[in-house]
Amino acid sequence: MQDQDLPLEIEEPPSSPPSPWEDVPLSQWNDWRWQLTHRLNTVADFARVIRLTDDEITGLSAPGRFRVDVTPYFATLMDPDDPNCPIRRQVVPTAAELMPFPAEMDDSLAEDAHSPVPGVVHRYPDRVLMLVTTQCASYCRFCTRSRMVGNPEAQFSRADFDRQLDYLARTPQVRDVLLSGGDALILPQRLLEELLQRLRAIPHIEIIRIGTRVPNFLPQRITPDLVAMLRKYHPLWMNIHFNHPKEITPAVATALARLADAGIPLGAQTVLMAGVNDCPHLMADLMHKLVRNRVRPYYLYQCDMVHGAGHFRTPVAKGIEIMEALRGHTSGYAIPTFVIDAPQGGGKVPILPNYLLSQSESRVVVRNFEGFISTYVQPTAYRSHDPAACTYCQAHQDKTRRDGIAGLLAGPELSMAPEGWRRRHQHQAGVVILPIKTHNGHNGHPRTQVAGVEMMEAFA
Repeated sequence: MQDQDLPLEIEEPPSSPPSPWEDVPLSQWNDWRWQLTHRLNTVADFARVIRLTDDEITGLSAPGRFRVDVTPYFATLMDPDDPNCPIRRQVVPTAAELMPFPAEMDDSLAEDAHSPVPGVVHRYPDRVLMLVTTQCASYCRFCTRSRMVGNPEAQFSRADFDRQLDYLARTPQVRDVLLSGGDALILPQRLLEELLQRLRAIPHIEIIRIGTRVPNFLPQRITPDLVAMLRKYHPLWMNIHFNHPKEITPAVATALARLADAGIPLGAQTVLMAGVNDCPHLMADLMHKLVRNRVRPYYLYQCDMVHGAGHFRTPVAKGIEIMEALRGHTSGYAIPTFVIDAPQGGGKVPILPNYLLSQSESRVVVRNFEGFISTYVQPTAYRSHDPAACTYCQAHQDKTRRDGIAGLLAGPELSMAPEGWRRRHQHQAGVVILPIKTHNGHNGHPRTQVAGVEMMEAFA
């Protein structure tokens, strides 16, 4: 595609708000506080903007449903006559949301089980999710935290913030903190700055990130004053949630430019959803629009198995198909990582097409996006990295050892067994498997060695 073929996205700012808000002064329309105060949440509210279906009326009227709030700005992006409009489907509930599905969970990522103090999720060794609010500008119908988000009675207090920050201060392995919720950019600016100041005062915290959907739900919130405050707390990163190219409007482009001009690296995460963005061509267009606005595609998420999101779920194969359509067909920096956030707390698992076909000790066989198959000849005189002579390895030798596969590769452990595995197998083949604590292993940690003891006498 040539540059001249790209659609023009620069538009004149509107002289007045769109219908049915044409009588609202433009100064109010562009005020983020006005937008929050006038969010749509009832059948009557939405009936002014779209032609509601019976399914949507059922979803909006259901008792105990997940909270509904949509900013007037975002509501103007909905097609009033198309119930399958991808913007509309993301924020307007339907009867399908009320239907349970097999394997659904309230807390599909087991965040509560990884929460040492309220509002802190410590799933990975060196980074922490810090939940600072349960409120959002608008509420996605596929929200992973619908069990708590939107509930005004589940707000975090200053006492909660004190406990969160105390945990971070006494946990030196944490170097990266992600502020989320809810949406941190909904907090009063003074409170948000106070949290950023207190995080910056903890010496071992290197990176602060903000996960948000405010720039596209409520671009009016990205004011010069807010951006000037944020830029004081570098290195500060921001991940923004985009699901469809239609979300990137001139107002959103202005908000993104302000953030990028302030030196804030911007990433984007996208949830793969049936009927919203499960199209390789649409996804490529979204990624291209993001990078044109200086936003790096970060994650493409397989939809979580959370209650209310069953009708959005796609087969994992659809995500693989989309990745095949991106890799090699566009720039590498326009390609996100497709992940499954593994249920029950497994963390993000990258899922990719298989480009490595086979390997021997001398060659690997790979294929490219076109199906071209090639071999890469491995070196014959490679001198392996020596941890004993490496200053970086020596500096880390007394720190927490690596877990999982990385730990096995680093040695000296030879196996990693699920809980109960040794007990289940201890009498197989006439062998008792005994854990024997021997000498100190990697990084000075006690090493457990598995020994097989023959039971010849027992069977004599």
